[in-house]
Amino acid sequence: MEKWKGLYRIPSARASWWNYADEGAYFITVCTESRVHYFGQCKDGKMRLSIMGVIAQGLWYEIPNQFDYIRLGAFVVVPNHIHGILILETPDHDRDHVETRLIASLPSSKSPSDSSNGGGITGDKNPMLNDNISRVIRWYKARCTHDIRTIHADFGWQSRFWDNIIRDENAYLRISNYIQTNPLNWDKDKFFE
Repeated sequence: MEKWKGLYRIPSARASWWNYADEGAYFITVCTESRVHYFGQCKDGKMRLSIMGVIAQGLWYEIPNQFDYIRLGAFVVVPNHIHGILILETPDHDRDHVETRLIASLPSSKSPSDSSNGGGITGDKNPMLNDNISRVIRWYKARCTHDIRTIHADFGWQSRFWDNIIRDENAYLRISNYIQTNPLNWDKDKFFE
């Protein structure tokens, strides 16, 4: 294991061959700490959100207002985690769709959860400040934690998040369907406990 400043560190879960500030679509999963069911219950294939689930959902939809280089794809809150697609764009305010080197043109249905704003990559500055997916998830988790702890002091997230770089339109459609049908399949979900 690699050492940093004489200490062992856990290697990054991110793909070392990919720049997470590159334009693209990303399938994101964030779990609550110890997979506690803070966000509500799935019953009869439908998610019934708790107040904490409403906060987690509302703040996800705030992401494009905080980060003008992000558009949202499919999203769902289930009892102990969230799934969502984040689409990172480079500046081009006039586009109706995303085209990247790995992703085919994705449909641009203008829904309340979509935003086609621009943004940019900050180059070789501190990667913690770059316009990238990790920065977005850090903001989302911190904001949720702050707001939810006013209701439930013990609320927390797992320390990391899971991501999958979406490589083509077929994968985008398959993942979108998985996200949208997640409450229907809750009892078969690997995070069901």
